[in-house]
Amino acid sequence: MAGLTTEQRVRRAAIKLFAAKGFHGTGIRDLAQAAGLSSASLYHYMGTKEELLAELMRESLDRLLTTATTAVSGVDSPVERLGRLVVLHVLTHAAQPNETRVVDHEVRALSASARREVVRLRDDYERLWADAIADGIRAGEFTSPEPSLARLALLEMCNGVARWYSPRGPLGLDELATNYAQMAMRLVGGPEQALPSFEYCRDLVSKTWNRRR
Repeated sequence: MAGLTTEQRVRRAAIKLFAAKGFHGTGIRDLAQAAGLSSASLYHYMGTKEELLAELMRESLDRLLTTATTAVSGVDSPVERLGRLVVLHVLTHAAQPNETRVVDHEVRALSASARREVVRLRDDYERLWADAIADGIRAGEFTSPEPSLARLALLEMCNGVARWYSPRGPLGLDELATNYAQMAMRLVGGPEQALPSFEYCRDLVSKTWNRRR
């Protein structure tokens, strides 16, 4: 973690520990040791452990929402919009597995008040998917009889990338994302030949996540 501020060290240590051990399985001593701090000084950089988790989740979801909104802004075709959303989601979960595992699995660890903003951001993000699928059905480009179920199935399918993807595996990210986009089209009854630009999505994800936190 050379070259990082103390706050950045704390945040990166927290993401790694929360992803590996869960929020409740991570102690203050674990966080302090991983960040190279004493337990007493740790609170200066994080507040409570729950406040740290909520902040990390809000930031991750805000980045995901901002990237997705940029990707679909001004795109009329629901096929293209859904394809871009799938590719962006897959790329983000492959490139940022710890962050996305925390967001996907630790929302229940938050109190009701802390959970409210996290859930709002998550709902705003999922609405982009719901709108693309609904628009595709209205336009006759998708034929799924259960659009809400299709959306949930797609998100769950894409979320799994964070658990198993390895850059040492047989598929490169371009092949992985393209295959997922094709599977998504089959699931909603859309045209498989209409695939989004992988390079555009890759560059957008890289630009968003390479900003130092």
